Amino acid sequence: MKDKLKILQINVVNGILSTGRTCSELADYLDMNGHQAFIAYKEGNSYKNEYIIGSYFGNKLHGLLSRVFGLQGYFSKHSTKKLIKYIENLNPDVVHLRNLHANYINFPMLLKYFADTDMPTVLTLHDCWFYTGKCCHYTKEDCFKWKFGCFDCPLLKEDNISWFVDRTSKIWHDKKQLFENIPNLGVVGVSDWITNEAKQSFLSSAKIIKRIYNWIDLDVFKPCNTDDLRHELGLNNKFIILGVASSLSISKGLDKFIKLSGIISYDMKIIIIGNIKKDVNLPDNIIHIPRTHNVKKLVMFYNIADVFLNFSLEETFGKVTAEALACGTPAIVINSTASPELVGDGCGYVLDTNYDLNDVLDACNKIKTQVKNKYNDNCIRYIRDNFEKHEKIKEYINLYQSLIKGREKKLKRC
Repeated sequence: MKDKLKILQINVVNGILSTGRTCSELADYLDMNGHQAFIAYKEGNSYKNEYIIGSYFGNKLHGLLSRVFGLQGYFSKHSTKKLIKYIENLNPDVVHLRNLHANYINFPMLLKYFADTDMPTVLTLHDCWFYTGKCCHYTKEDCFKWKFGCFDCPLLKEDNISWFVDRTSKIWHDKKQLFENIPNLGVVGVSDWITNEAKQSFLSSAKIIKRIYNWIDLDVFKPCNTDDLRHELGLNNKFIILGVASSLSISKGLDKFIKLSGIISYDMKIIIIGNIKKDVNLPDNIIHIPRTHNVKKLVMFYNIADVFLNFSLEETFGKVTAEALACGTPAIVINSTASPELVGDGCGYVLDTNYDLNDVLDACNKIKTQVKNKYNDNCIRYIRDNFEKHEKIKEYINLYQSLIKGREKKLKRC
């Protein structure tokens, strides 16, 4: 078993958004524990051992061609050749793939290289794209064609958009063949929900398929004093309902936050953090904060909230919910996909999918009546017991070692 590992992560972003922060946190942990960590990415915060994939023009061209030909992830050949050359020179022990679907990489070329070289490969499912014909999520459409082969996609104009043609059948079959050809493939679901979904897909052929929860850095996401922020925002003696998403749209419940604002009491206030369209008019009792990559600022808002509210019906994990809980803030989520896994006993409420806004208000009022402090310890304990950073990263290291060991045994037999 190798004591010191050389790990390359590939992701669309580094250091920003949930997957980018996960990349940098894992790399930092590996470095601090004597391993070598490298990150190849499209955009984000710089890292000492980094490789930038593609260019602004190349990414834009990829996006255009993807929409015209309906093939997301089939272009950027030149930049992918350069990436493969970088990987050959680096010779990592394991390549760890995260999100590849952002118009910056040619995934058939990359996966074929991993198969041809018998590269130990870890695939983390931050969404459903790796085992579908194009979709990142599909449950709201009640579409499960990915189990046997995608076609007639109901989401052709959403997620990874195609303007003219449906090529989901080709993409699905290509992915199936490519992943089945990688001998040392480890598939990681970030929740029980997506892990169980992946086990029903062609990824079930992987050498290892398991759940490793996303982690929360409890040295960062923790309780803190927010009296100054409350005073600055004029929120003294207000019950604060918080929602956070990169982009606040109907799928993330923006319309429901607006409707909820019409039935909450005068001593309640809603704060939403994330990008929204410019033509959206918000009522006076909603405070909008644009999307921020400032983690300290996020921690302050998680702490200022009396309850965290996540209306999303499609979450492979729901990291913002877990981050809020780590700060001692109870959560209200919907009983759909992975969200219920994050809310333990005494940590908030899980609403049925047929809820109405009065159910949401009732849950808020329960927390308001009982006072947030009665939930703090349960929330923090549940996150510590299930999503602690060091324990989750150790699970990844064990997975890396298992794949490396499997390859070494194969080489010895040869």
